[in-house]
Amino acid sequence: MFSSKIIAAVAVLLSLPLGLTAHDFTVTEVAVIFRGDGGYQIDMSVDADALALGLPPDTESSIVVAEMEKLSPAEFDAAVARAQGYVTQYVRIRFDGVKQSPAVEFPQYGTAAAMDAETPTVLGTLARMEGHMPEGAREFAFGASEVFKAVKLTVFDPSAPQPATFTLGPGEDSPPHIIGGGQQTQTTGSVLWRYTILGFEHILPLGLDHILFVLGLFLLSVRWRPLLWQVTAFTIAHSVTLALSMYGVVSLPSRLVETLIAASIAYVAIENIFTSKLHAWRPAVVFCFGLLHGLGFATVLQELGLPREQFVPALISFNVGVELGQLTVVSLAFVAVGWLRERPDYRKLVVIPCSAAIAAMGVYWAITRSFF
Repeated sequence: MFSSKIIAAVAVLLSLPLGLTAHDFTVTEVAVIFRGDGGYQIDMSVDADALALGLPPDTESSIVVAEMEKLSPAEFDAAVARAQGYVTQYVRIRFDGVKQSPAVEFPQYGTAAAMDAETPTVLGTLARMEGHMPEGAREFAFGASEVFKAVKLTVFDPSAPQPATFTLGPGEDSPPHIIGGGQQTQTTGSVLWRYTILGFEHILPLGLDHILFVLGLFLLSVRWRPLLWQVTAFTIAHSVTLALSMYGVVSLPSRLVETLIAASIAYVAIENIFTSKLHAWRPAVVFCFGLLHGLGFATVLQELGLPREQFVPALISFNVGVELGQLTVVSLAFVAVGWLRERPDYRKLVVIPCSAAIAAMGVYWAITRSFF
């Protein structure tokens, strides 16, 4: 009976309109190349169209493209210049502490990389900065404004034994890269702090799907002990798969993982609607769903990268940051509606409408992640 109600609810939710797409720049990829002639080239992933129009990067891509195509030639040139100005303004490139102003272009414009992209674009998703190093420069540092989120920086220096890699939090500058000698060693303390912050930010404000899942757990449990049992099961599970995935033991296609995560959100929320009782088997179900969410965390962490010399501290601190984010979500939810939990109409006022909204979002994501 209960399962038939869930199926009926899902069938209703399937009638919701499907969404559109936007470019995903949760992690900003930056590649720095030092050339033998003293020049340098920096390629950075950006939503060039959104910059050109002065729009947020999460604006639906087909809308952005339509606006770009409406521009007259003069307006288009002005928009390109605006995007170039934003890159110059928001990116910090320094040699020996002196800020540089390289030339900026969008090399994908007019090429198959832009015109045939899966997500619509005009100027493309790459900003290229080029210039020449000052004579005798010894140190290089890179930084970007918070509008570019976390940065995965790779420096290709022909005179260094291997590429230098670094993960930067939003708005953070890299430590100096010694030209010809590699990057500055990262201290354990700096790694612990940076990856804790990155883990926290992956929940708040970036992890809306994980936030909704935790809220789904919160809504059904009117007492702290059952809620903590569920959160503990979820924590153990995603910690296990996060570690196994980062060590290369477990791997699943990203599209499948993200679709199943969305389905887990919908399931928990729909269950909240049709039952007021926390069944004994729910922590086991939550544990299974936590395994999926751990693979989702791993996808982000793989994009960010982990320092070779501080792999374990970075992995642990990222997980700690995730847990702190989840506890913050539960605490904020309690502050918002905790005072209503003893009322007899709590389910009617809070649980059912909030769970319905979460379920709708979960089904919506499951469909769009499966087919789009």
